[in-house]
Amino acid sequence: QVHVVESGGGLVQDGGSLRLSCALSGGTFSRRTMGWFRQAVGKEREFVASISLSSLGTQYADSVKGRFTISRDNAKNTVYVQMDSLKSADTAVYYCAATTTYGTQYAYWGQGTQVTVSS
Repeated sequence: QVHVVESGGGLVQDGGSLRLSCALSGGTFSRRTMGWFRQAVGKEREFVASISLSSLGTQYADSVKGRFTISRDNAKNTVYVQMDSLKSADTAVYYCAATTTYGTQYAYWGQGTQVTVSS
């Protein structure tokens, strides 16, 4: 029933910016925490950022803190991550995830979108 789809990935130069979008359908968006994760070649999937119900709180991985900004638009059932000052270490497949309603565990995942940062 719940479906999550990411978009906005692509190729960007070192120091550039991208904004990723994630749309949720088939369920109540505003009552779920939304998160972004990423997986680079040869590495485990890692947490990037999350935003709580009605934007009441945000969390960031140390590796992206100060460079990435997560936000949500409940009217559009969409979560975003604005990625600035990108570097080669940010190259990865980025995944969007949603918790269950009022939950804390991520239960729904998108297919991923590729972000490549070139020198």
